[in-house]
Amino acid sequence: MSHSIEYSVNDSVGTLSINREEKHNSLGAAELTGISEVLDIVEADPEIRVLIVTGAGAKTFCAGASLGDLNSGVLKPDAFQSAMHRLASLAIPTLARVNGNVFGGGTELALSCDFRIGVVGTRLRVPAAAFGLCYPPAGISLFVEKLGPNIARRMLVASEAMDAVEAYRVGFYDYIVAQEELDERVEELALHIAGLAPLATKAMKELIDQAGRGSIDISRATELARLCEESDDLQEGFAAQREKRMPEFSGQ
Repeated sequence: MSHSIEYSVNDSVGTLSINREEKHNSLGAAELTGISEVLDIVEADPEIRVLIVTGAGAKTFCAGASLGDLNSGVLKPDAFQSAMHRLASLAIPTLARVNGNVFGGGTELALSCDFRIGVVGTRLRVPAAAFGLCYPPAGISLFVEKLGPNIARRMLVASEAMDAVEAYRVGFYDYIVAQEELDERVEELALHIAGLAPLATKAMKELIDQAGRGSIDISRATELARLCEESDDLQEGFAAQREKRMPEFSGQ
């Protein structure tokens, strides 16, 4: 794993950190390989129920793909899109701890997560049009899927800069907090989600993603519902409600 990509686990919550603060946490070939390795670990560990994605420092969450690596040919454009697709397709819920400003493909990294918590006073911008670049089709599809065509036009075609309040208003952020409250809010949300029934959260995440792409596979939805209905977790959920206690879900 790249030294600029760190992974840690606290109980059932994993955290992927981009440790490249001097380069605004941009993602070069080594970082994308490191992200892929972390996702391999997460996918192989049934104990991980939530993944947090964040950047080092308090200035920039992520500045997207490394322009130096792109210009040198070390980083192929489709490598960035491939990593974002893997993150977006992860079975467990993901949470972007957006610790600072967001630029370029960093916005796509955040949108590839299920939840986004930002910081008041920060800003975001996708400057592709200002450079003369056309943002990749897979990324455009994600912007439209998550934000709708009108907001995607503002961010991509108009290359509009937004502060955190406006980004929250248009739906980019689910929550915004003061910088000193970020860690507490992220931990609170991550632990809350981790305490829910894993089969149910995974099933609904998959079906919501399908709906966002235009249609739900009814046969797959029926199978997922059956797995939840026949699970030990459902019985534990009912028992916990009767006994007025917190449930202890096993994911089975």
